[in-house]
Amino acid sequence: MKNIGLVVLVTFLSTFNALSQNREIAVDTTVVTSHSTTINGSKITYSATTGTQPVWDEKGEPTATLFYTYYKRTDVENTANRPLLISFNGGPGSASVWMHVAYTGPKILNIDDEGYPIQPYGTKENPYSVLDVADIVFVNPVNTAYSRTIPATGKEVEKEKFFGVNADIDYLAEWLNTFVTRTQRWNSPKFLIGESYGGTRVSGLALALQEKQWMYLNGVILVSPADYKAMNSDSPLSTAINFPYFTAAAWHHGVLPEALQNKDLLEILPESEEFAINTLMPALAKGGFFSQEDKEKLAEKMAYYSGLSTSSILQHNLDVPTSFFWKELLRDKKGYTIGRLDSRYLGIDRIEAGSSPDYSPELTSWLHAFTPAINSYIREELNFQTDIKYNMFGPVRPWSFENNNTREDLRQAMAENPYLNVMFQTGYYDGGTTYFNSKYTMWQIDPSGKMQSRLSFKGYRSGHMMYLRKDDLKTANEDLRDFIINSLPKGKPAKY
Repeated sequence: MKNIGLVVLVTFLSTFNALSQNREIAVDTTVVTSHSTTINGSKITYSATTGTQPVWDEKGEPTATLFYTYYKRTDVENTANRPLLISFNGGPGSASVWMHVAYTGPKILNIDDEGYPIQPYGTKENPYSVLDVADIVFVNPVNTAYSRTIPATGKEVEKEKFFGVNADIDYLAEWLNTFVTRTQRWNSPKFLIGESYGGTRVSGLALALQEKQWMYLNGVILVSPADYKAMNSDSPLSTAINFPYFTAAAWHHGVLPEALQNKDLLEILPESEEFAINTLMPALAKGGFFSQEDKEKLAEKMAYYSGLSTSSILQHNLDVPTSFFWKELLRDKKGYTIGRLDSRYLGIDRIEAGSSPDYSPELTSWLHAFTPAINSYIREELNFQTDIKYNMFGPVRPWSFENNNTREDLRQAMAENPYLNVMFQTGYYDGGTTYFNSKYTMWQIDPSGKMQSRLSFKGYRSGHMMYLRKDDLKTANEDLRDFIINSLPKGKPAKY
């Protein structure tokens, strides 16, 4: 993709000194460039707006500025009918870089077909981007990418206004109100997409936008979402809903018994899911009040579905941590560890002994490819110039998880808004936010069952960032494109 014209508009309303960087950054800027690309065989033209937009406090004073990139198709006339996709990544503390240059945006990383780094680093056209059906804005929360807080009266701003589940939702909802107003997108159908912790973020934003900004959505997409209520539950729940991931990862590495290994992945996962829900979960609920004979029988079945040894499972009293699984699965077979967020990746530890890996091989691989690509792309192709460091991960700790009710917030938003549909997208080899955890979250969103038709799940044969694998990049974008199109009301009134 090449620039077909270049228009640079830079507006400096005010600047501030970023204390941690000791560099000047503009609070309110826009840089606009013009481009063309080909998506699904059709050529389109679009503008890319990069810039910073302030976060305002109650007195109308800027307390932070957020860096964003906004892609708008320019060969269509009526934006009232054109969807706007608002994209967040997670962390908390992660820049909105991953989906930007690897999933939905017009450019993707220069990587191999399975997602591994190759040199020269950089980006290439994304022939599957959803920019053909929706404009996209990638938003970077405070302290990620080039977004920063603004010191007031010589003192650092109150971090509790930004670094917590509810604080994050509140200021981002206000920021989005300003963005939608500035870009004249109030009439457009709107969608939120959030990955990992971003799933928590957009679940809460769905209700905050409706109830505090009076902004109603058409869809929410949760990509490998983190459901902390489920993840932090007692082991009968958290261990059981993670267990089918063990089966998927073990199948990928070819270490399951022949009876399972000879079947396709999607044939064996329902078996593992049924075992996890109907056998493992009630057994773990009994804790130590479980006969040794029954415990040994259950451990044998767990070994059958996980590729682990019966003895290692018994040594953990049936409650096997995912961190041990990453260390143990290939320990005596190949001597490698497997990745946390994508268990297709292999790592080498200092010693093979131990209960958890030394590092996350998938994350180091991703940072290897993403960091040079996003830094060069923003500066050289989108023409945004700054000496501020691009934070792939920024300082946002401690992060408050107090009063995290975002799953219920999403249910309430759906109940209030008959137009609102929700889709889950997740990889089977993700051991951080497992695919069956996503299914469980989806089941729990609507206890009434009355909104079941508006909830959907899509699984992929890769990990947390399922789009890094070329086959899944294509399929996931097709699923997202279909979801956006099918969530448009087409004249149907919003009523039950």
